[in-house]
Formats: sequence, C-alpha cells, structure tokens
Amino acid sequence: MAEGNKPGDFSSIPILDWSLLSTPEGKSRFIGELQHALVNVGFLYLSNPPVAREVMDKLIEYTPRLFDLPQEEKESIRMTNSPHFFGYTGVGAEITKGKTDQREQFDFGTPYECRWKPGDPDYVKLWGPSQWPKEELIPGFKDLYLRYLAQVEQLSNEFTGLLAEAFELPEDAFAPFFSGSAKPKPGVVQHRTKIIKYPARKEGGSDQGVGPHFDGGFLTFLLQASDHPGLQVQNLTGEWIDAPPIPGTFVVNIGKALENVTQGLARATSHRVLSPPPGSTPRYSIPFFQFISQDVLLSDFKLEFKPEILKLKESRGQLGSVDSVNYAEYGLYPAGHVTLIGRVRSHPDVGERHYPDLFKQLFPNGMPAQGIAY
Repeated sequence: MAEGNKPGDFSSIPILDWSLLSTPEGKSRFIGELQHALVNVGFLYLSNPPVAREVMDKLIEYTPRLFDLPQEEKESIRMTNSPHFFGYTGVGAEITKGKTDQREQFDFGTPYECRWKPGDPDYVKLWGPSQWPKEELIPGFKDLYLRYLAQVEQLSNEFTGLLAEAFELPEDAFAPFFSGSAKPKPGVVQHRTKIIKYPARKEGGSDQGVGPHFDGGFLTFLLQASDHPGLQVQNLTGEWIDAPPIPGTFVVNIGKALENVTQGLARATSHRVLSPPPGSTPRYSIPFFQFISQDVLLSDFKLEFKPEILKLKESRGQLGSVDSVNYAEYGLYPAGHVTLIGRVRSHPDVGERHYPDLFKQLFPNGMPAQGIAY
C-alpha cells in the first residue's frame, strides 16, 4: 500500500491460511488478518480450508458435464418450475446495470423441506427442495454435491464464530440471525448455491459475465472451478482489482446482511465477472451463499462494539462511488422478504408464476424481456 493511501484502497486480495488455527499463536495471527480483511477489503482467499480437497476436485471435474447435458434435460428442470428459485437458467436471462449477463447456471440449495402453509408470508415458500438432473445422465453428481455442500455449510458456521472473535464480540453474538444457535444444525437455515458457466465472449461482444453487484446474506464461499481469471473486486477508490483463481482455495466475501448488522464494519464489496476472451474455453464457478433466518429484521438488532473496534471503520477511508446498489432493502423488511425481492427482480418469469402479487408490485408494466437485478 502506497504511503498516504487508506487501508481500503487495497490493490490485492489477502490470503488467509486456515491451518493457522491449529495453534494459539497461529490463531491470533489469523484473527488479526481476518479483522483487516473484513474491515478494509470485504474479500479474502481461504487456503487449506476444512473441505476435503478430493471432493472439491471431483466437483470441478463434474462441472462441465453438468452443462453438457442434453438441452431438453436442462429445460426439464428450468427454474420456472420452482417456487424456491432452484433449477436451470439459460444464457442471457438476466441483466445487471443495463447490460445482459453472459452466463448459464444451475441454482441449488442445502437440503430443506418447504414448511410454508396458507397464511404464512410468501417468503417462507422460498426455502424448499432443489431440482436435480436425472441420476442416470450424470451418475454420482447429486451425492457428491450434497457432500460438498454439507462440508461448506459446516465451514460457514465455524467462520461465523471467527467473525465474532475478529470483532471482539461474544462467541454467540451472531446466534440470533441463525434461529438462536451460533452453530445451527443442518436444516435449520437453507443456504443457496449456484454452478455457473461463463462462455467465451464473441468477437466484438460484451465482456459482462455478470455485472457489478453485492451479495446478500452473510458470507459467500466461492470455488473458482477453472483456471480463467475474470473475477474483479472494487476498492474504495473505484478501481477494479483482479481475484484470479488459486487452486485449493475459496474466495470468501461479505454479504450486505453482515455489513448491515455490523454497522458497516464488515464491508460488502462490489464485484463483477468478466467473460473469457474469444476463442477461450468457458469459465466455471461455484458460489455458496450463507443465508440467515428468514424472519429476522436486521434493524431490530444492534451489536455492541468496543470503541476501538468501531474506529477501524474510520481508519479505512471513505467509500467512494461504486457500481453496485442492490440489497438496499435490508433493515426495512425481514431478511426473507429482501431475498424474495431480489429473486423476483432477477427471475421475473418465476415471480409471475409463483409470486404474482409481488411481481405486479415490482413490474407494474408487465413482464420485462430479461430479469433486472437493479
């Protein structure tokens, strides 16, 4: 960092080593590095994560095969079938910042049976079972992916406890956001995940794989599943910083819900993905989005930070103009409704079919040609 620059004017993404947690001295170092990354960057690489490397590698091998399935099979599990917004979405179905996102994707979730009943808020319907491709067409994929998701969910729970330590909060400080448990059991909260393909851009075409945006929820754990660069993170000055793939790591970033509950101490950082160049093979990525209880209204909670911790926000510098504005509704509505708004905006065809009242509020002029994240 050049002299005179603020900590938030980062020029690279820090790398934190999970194995440091095995010793008291190493853990102290890890917590210090985590505090810096949370406050000043909002992104970090996590090396040596507690997720089996063979499971990660096998999932990466499966990923191209998922997109090579016959088109009729992909269409049979199209997202419009699902009130939970799980399933297949084709290239060009969404736009961000007025430009088409060039990506094809499958949305899945951690195992959960829908508990919505008449009279419940619509957002309760968001959580439910995933749609899966036929086992005979991609044998072993579902079982492997569920094992992967179980391990990443456990990692996300452990990481939340480390967040509390980094901010010098009680170990259970974040428990109210996970149905009262600092380390919730599987099935208490449903988390979302995607498997994404970014095809190489055409000559003269847009390079927007996905446009500038923030993530919702608490934390995102991204497995970059090919060796293509493309992920970029925006620092306080508005400069785009590359976050290239590093084998065996996760890229971890802060969501808007976590930023909100920490009074802006933890930074949700604007980021985007550029498409691979013409003639290249596709870029693949697998994000895991850690969500919180649906009925939580973030404005009802105020975490008590020590004055010296709050001062860290001042020292990083003022946030300049960034290119992302989504998830501004946190604090106004329960977390589940904020998520539902984002889902319907991004996938209006699903919203029109399963959430017609909210669809009409968000799209009073009828169905847009594409989903509009913001």
